[in-house]
Amino acid sequence: MRSLGRRQPFGFLAVAILVTGLTAACGSSSDSSSSSTTSTAGASRTWSIVALGDSVPSGYACSCTPYPLLSAKGLTAKTGQTVTATNDAVAGYTTSDVLRQLNADGSVVDQVRKADAVEINVGANDIPYNANSCGTSVDCYAPLLSPLRKNLAAIVGRINDLTSGHKVLVVLLDYWSIWLGGTYARERGHAYVSAARKMTAQADAAIETTAQETGSAYVSERHAFKGPSFGYSESHYLSSDGEHPNAAGHQAIASATEAVIQTVLHI
Repeated sequence: MRSLGRRQPFGFLAVAILVTGLTAACGSSSDSSSSSTTSTAGASRTWSIVALGDSVPSGYACSCTPYPLLSAKGLTAKTGQTVTATNDAVAGYTTSDVLRQLNADGSVVDQVRKADAVEINVGANDIPYNANSCGTSVDCYAPLLSPLRKNLAAIVGRINDLTSGHKVLVVLLDYWSIWLGGTYARERGHAYVSAARKMTAQADAAIETTAQETGSAYVSERHAFKGPSFGYSESHYLSSDGEHPNAAGHQAIASATEAVIQTVLHI
């Protein structure tokens, strides 16, 4: 899906925030240049967001501003604080790629060390649709879920190690669909739609569970695109390839992410 990434009224936007102790901890988050300074709501400072992941946060197939930059811009406008974003997402990345990036890419490591929030949107490429080997057999894809969870947990652990000198907010984002979505999926037939929904639900559950277990925040792109009961079509949020967000889709994800970051970090 993401190897090379949808519109509903914002009134149906639903965001799940799983903080497990993060609210108090991240209220005093600071960057590397001001680690001894306690940050409070209204205090003037620069906040740093780093985005990691695949073609969704990278902005592939959109020719628009991707959501990590939009979320920083939105937070700056809402709060009067300076919020910056560094987008280190790479189209085609899997969880293994992001983990390797955090261990071997010196530039990314330095950026994460200074971050107040790290957005992680990866996992769809870990469970790619394969018409030849698995087709629409959900059971065939199931073994791919365990490595996904293991790598996500390792990614969060690595981020926590890199930011041990200060508190950082880790935000895990799920997917509206890990394969084609909306009308683009329906063109493939009922079996494809059914398999895509089931595998997306399982992948999203793995991401949400990892957020709970690691004390991370969680943003549901599926809620943002499909509504709280997943009853709306995400087609209008999709680029013409049927896989990646268009400009409206990126704005929907940005709005959801902004809400979490502002609430937890008290920007």
